[in-house]
Amino acid sequence: MSNKTVVKDIPDIFRLGMAGGWVTHNGAALEQPLNLECDVLVIGTGAGGGTAAEIFAQQGLKVIMLEEGPLRTSNDFDMQEKKAYSSLYQEGLTRGSADGGFTIMQGRAVGGSTTVNWTASFRTPDETLDHWTQVHGLKGFSKEEMAPWFEQMEQRLNISKWKMVPNANNNVIAQGCDKLGYDWQIIPRNVEGCWNLGYCGTGCPTNAKQSMLVTTIPGALKNNAELVYRARADKLIIEGDQVKGVSGYGLEENGITPTQSFTVKAKHTVMACGGINGPGLLMRSNAPDPHNRIGKRTFLHPVPATLADFPERLDGFYGAPQSVYSDHFQWKDGVTGPVGFKLEVPPMQPGFVASIGMLHGQAHSDQMNRLPHLNMMIALLRDGFVKESQGGEVFLRDDGIPGINYEINDYLREGIVRAWRTMAEIQFAAGAQSVRPVHSQGRYEKSLQATLKQIDGLSLDINKMRVGSAHVMGGCGMGEDPSSSVVDSMGKFHHLESLHIMDGSTFPTSIGANPQLSIYGMVAKQATALAAKLKG
Repeated sequence: MSNKTVVKDIPDIFRLGMAGGWVTHNGAALEQPLNLECDVLVIGTGAGGGTAAEIFAQQGLKVIMLEEGPLRTSNDFDMQEKKAYSSLYQEGLTRGSADGGFTIMQGRAVGGSTTVNWTASFRTPDETLDHWTQVHGLKGFSKEEMAPWFEQMEQRLNISKWKMVPNANNNVIAQGCDKLGYDWQIIPRNVEGCWNLGYCGTGCPTNAKQSMLVTTIPGALKNNAELVYRARADKLIIEGDQVKGVSGYGLEENGITPTQSFTVKAKHTVMACGGINGPGLLMRSNAPDPHNRIGKRTFLHPVPATLADFPERLDGFYGAPQSVYSDHFQWKDGVTGPVGFKLEVPPMQPGFVASIGMLHGQAHSDQMNRLPHLNMMIALLRDGFVKESQGGEVFLRDDGIPGINYEINDYLREGIVRAWRTMAEIQFAAGAQSVRPVHSQGRYEKSLQATLKQIDGLSLDINKMRVGSAHVMGGCGMGEDPSSSVVDSMGKFHHLESLHIMDGSTFPTSIGANPQLSIYGMVAKQATALAAKLKG
């Protein structure tokens, strides 16, 4: 099947809608300043912004959606890594922590990270909801209170357990866990009519992934919302204690060079900019922060990895990228105690593996030549649940773009080593002939005993390990006490009127699972309540 066949046979939902009258503005094409007005301005079009915008528009409110990234649709998605990574991800997939210890994968396009994620969709774990309620004082976040909102969004986005047979890459978790007596489960995915291509991270060419790009954003546009893309929100317009909208500027197609300025005047503003860009916008705007909470407690689900070489071909670059997981080690020591982790695998696209594999010269060449035989396993470390895990801190660089400091401390180092050991054990149990931790000094060993010995002897200096993240959470944490939070449990900013934040940046901790469904459910609840209030 060629890429041209995909483009020919699958209608481009978004382009058809635009041809039929959807109102969009391309910031790259602005030749004079743009001035707009609306009832509700939604800044960001990812899981939070996309969900909120549709709900507001359905209630008859005039909505404008603002997106810094480009508009790319199914006709643009050709499964080419180089093209996708440079155009669909924050900072061209070079975003990271200030000390280089983290590589951070975040979407930057219409639909946000939902356009490029691997479709795993989990409800917020009960343990996390209980912790938020008991420790952080959130209201309305019990399992019983959140269940109907999760169910609503599962139905809206066709979220259910993957029904096809997991590919061989994912099946390593199932086989290894079965041998060792560990629990594993099938991952729920937000797909409909999935072709099982496996290149979800480069954008879905068949519109099977039920991202915001093909669901809620079209839903909003059908209800008279407008979309402005390639447009950076620079500063909130603050008058007294009121937020009146935002000012900013368009970006050329390179995503960097400014074009013309724009202003969106709004009766109410909803930020859904994410856990790094959201605090950055508040800081640039000099938003009131009397207790110095903006940008604090930003969590990343630190992700270590191991690579395993199997005698048989796995071809992990094909098939649903994530379909099996294990939470066996997630809550093993309770909510607190040593850091828990979720086990998954990533897809094995060649560019992705080459960039994070951490080998050089002949060793790198040998590893890539074995790509069809390789499995990678990852552990999502659940940060933010104990005093030793305070997350990172967002700051503004000299150019006004936000960055993040995040220390990998001894608490996390212990979890990284334990995760490496666990993943190696599972991979060998599944039949691997050799395993190596993803570390600059990591080498393939042919036995579990030798691999564990190597892991225990590795330096844990930040730039010798490879630690990644695709989940930025926190930075504008929820809570009813303004001295320890940025917004309340419904997302209302504590120190300004007419401003809500509705996305994963409001999580008081990480959640211990891929976050998109947690955001969908939370924002559906918050936006529904706010829409009723604004109409009233």
